[in-house]
Parts: sequence; structure tokens; C-alpha cells
Amino acid sequence: MKDDVVVIGGGVAGLSAATMLARARRKVTVIDAGEPRNAPARHVHGFFSRDGIAPAQMLAIGRGELLDYGGRVVQARATGIEQLGNREFVVQCDGTGDLAARAVVVATGLRDELPALPGLRQRWGVDVLHCPYCHGYEVRDMPLAVLGGDNRPFTLHQASLVRQWSSNVVFFPNRIVLTSEERTRLTARGITITEGEVADLVVSNHRLSGVELVNGQIVPTSVVFVGPRFVPRDELLTWLGCEVGEHGWVSTDATGHTSVPGVWAVGNVVDSPAQLINAAGAGTKAAIALNHFLLEQDVQQAVTARHRC
Repeated sequence: MKDDVVVIGGGVAGLSAATMLARARRKVTVIDAGEPRNAPARHVHGFFSRDGIAPAQMLAIGRGELLDYGGRVVQARATGIEQLGNREFVVQCDGTGDLAARAVVVATGLRDELPALPGLRQRWGVDVLHCPYCHGYEVRDMPLAVLGGDNRPFTLHQASLVRQWSSNVVFFPNRIVLTSEERTRLTARGITITEGEVADLVVSNHRLSGVELVNGQIVPTSVVFVGPRFVPRDELLTWLGCEVGEHGWVSTDATGHTSVPGVWAVGNVVDSPAQLINAAGAGTKAAIALNHFLLEQDVQQAVTARHRC
């Protein structure tokens, strides 16, 4: 039986959209591959009334709320979306049957591409971080380091920003060549700039203790902030033909509606800076707009049926 909406992605954005649609008495199914971006993190911060909760627990609560309203969650990976006419989509899934729906919400998030450094990925979400708004308070007043990476503008901004949480901040440009103005701005903030290519992270007793340069110098630190390259998991959207903007990301209107009628995209898949609470809000906003989209179809269908009588 065809769903009203299939939501691809069982994170905060997808579950928020699905729950609002279920509350609107729409038939909705969430396809969840079980790979949330924040899985390595121990706690969620900045989400009103849920501060400090474990990410997995937060999603479990969200799934439970959706199920209570009659929604459905399918553990699978969506591999494609096919549009059949103006009012039907078929979502192909790996390991399960295809799902038909009148509309689709894509909330597949993004992946963080970290600088190529041994051990960085293994410490990701523990003492290698990227968002001080999410984790800065928990590491306040500790010795902090910022590691230069491919995302140059983000990294330089991050170095200045992290200084708000600690007076002991070291910036490793790594392979970034600083301009004189950039160097002045950083040093004026009280940030120590340590030149040289970074070779490795030093871990002692299962905790980060320093950053090692290729010349053998070890600079003590407790936490390393990095600027990942944010890569949207938007293959389903681009394959379907959704318009991509000049910035290289899929374009949407204010509600998350893409250029393909009936297809919405929400959360980090189209908005890299979105915090969890913003992603949840985007999912809810998209759900309301999508319900109005379906409502107009319902009204038109009812009018057509009446004229046939």
C-alpha cells in the first residue's frame, strides 16, 4: 500500500518531519540506514530540554514517539528514487522491497572528511572535535589545539572562536600559509601559532595528550579541534535531478522543497552548519509545507471526483 510520504534518513531532521506528518494523520515510513553523523559523540548539547542526552538515546525516544503516532520505521538503505508521473515516487531499498509514496523527504545528512592524519578518525567525537558550540563548554579552560585542514576558512574562524572557551589555545596551520593579517588577528586573540607539519596525535592512558610535529616536537594539549570538509550525502537528490546551486549543494526553498515537486530535503544534507535543534525545526517546517502540498492534491482530487458524479 502506498505511503503518503517516505522519509529517507532516521536522524533528528527525518524523525521530526515524520512525526509531524504522522500527527497530521498521514501515512509515513522512515527508511533508516542506522548511520547518524553524531554517533561518535557521547552527549548532545544545545538541544532545549535534552541537554546531555546520549545521541542514541535521543533517537530512540524520537522513534518511539513516531511509532506512537502510527508511523513506521524500516531498517534499510535507500539506493534510489524514481518518479512515476506527478503524484508518485518509488524509493528503492537495499535488502527490502521498494516503497511507493506521494512525496519524499530526504534527510540523509553529510559526512565529515577529516584531515589525513593517523589516529584522527579514531579520536573523533572523543577529544577530536569540530564544533565548540556542541562541546566547547565541556572542555573549557583545558589546553586546546586547532589543526589546519582543507576547509581553510572554517579552520581560521574556528581558531579564533575556540579562544572563547580557553586562554590556552595553540593553532597548527599545518599546510596552511597564513597571511600577515590572519597571523595578526590570531595572535591578537592570544592564540599561539606553532608552525610545522603535524605528524601524529599523542595518546597516553587512552586520552589525547599532545600533538607531534614531523620534526619530533610534541606540543601538549587535551583536545584538538579540526575543520572537516563537509560533503552532503545528496546522491539520491542529484540522481533524481534536483537543482544544485552555485555553492555545489542542492537548492531548496525556505521549507526545504527542492526543484522537483513533491521532494523535500532537510537537515545537513542541504545545510552544513545546522545544529540538531535547527535540523529538527527544519524537519517540522518541511512536514507542514509538505502536508499542505498533499492537501491541495486531496482537494483537487475531491473536486474532480465530484464533477464526475
